[in-house]
Amino acid sequence: MIDRTHDLPLVRQAALLRLSRSSLYYEAQPVPEAELVIMRRIDALHLDYPFAGSRMLRDLLRGEGVSIGREMVRTMMRRMCIEALYRRPNTSKPCPGHKIYPYLLRRLAVDRPNQVWCMDITYIPMAHGFVYLAAVVDWFSRRVLAWRVSITMEVDFCLEAVEEALARHGKRTIFNTDQGSQFTSAAFTGLLLENGIAISMDGRGSWRDNVFVERLWRSVKYEEVVCCERFASA
Repeated sequence: MIDRTHDLPLVRQAALLRLSRSSLYYEAQPVPEAELVIMRRIDALHLDYPFAGSRMLRDLLRGEGVSIGREMVRTMMRRMCIEALYRRPNTSKPCPGHKIYPYLLRRLAVDRPNQVWCMDITYIPMAHGFVYLAAVVDWFSRRVLAWRVSITMEVDFCLEAVEEALARHGKRTIFNTDQGSQFTSAAFTGLLLENGIAISMDGRGSWRDNVFVERLWRSVKYEEVVCCERFASA
């Protein structure tokens, strides 16, 4: 949005876009290797103990000799988009201003394939850094219908996965997600509404829904990603 070759001064451009002047000169820095090692370990512990929050993960890491505080653990968890799974009033924090749709799966008998689809995002550790994986999953069969990988949390890769799933498998009645900012964005909900799909979002009393997708993430990370890393290093 900022055009450094434009006649309009940068200060004025920043003011019109309501951007901080300091952000004009910010350059993204890579995550230090030491932090990546800890993040990979947090990710592995999260798969073993999905109910563990930042305090428990901090204690587990300290038990392994890693000197770390709860705030740093919480920051890394947010960066990796992981959180403890347990019953609580609100399963995710939506972006302010985004419309939240009601949860439609309560007391609904999902008894056939392609009746309900769901989608989630997870963190995948790499040799240098990490990426985000989004997958569209059939609720009944647990089949992965489409997936995309991205280095950012922008909504574009989620839209691409949904578009592929629709192109390959046709329109479905209900699409369920959490209340993450990607899924509550106008671009994402607009795509579903344009295709006549009812939107369902996890809320009160639906905390167990994530367990199904978390099981998929565990298989992907343990049986695919980790195995490939070990094979490559052998």
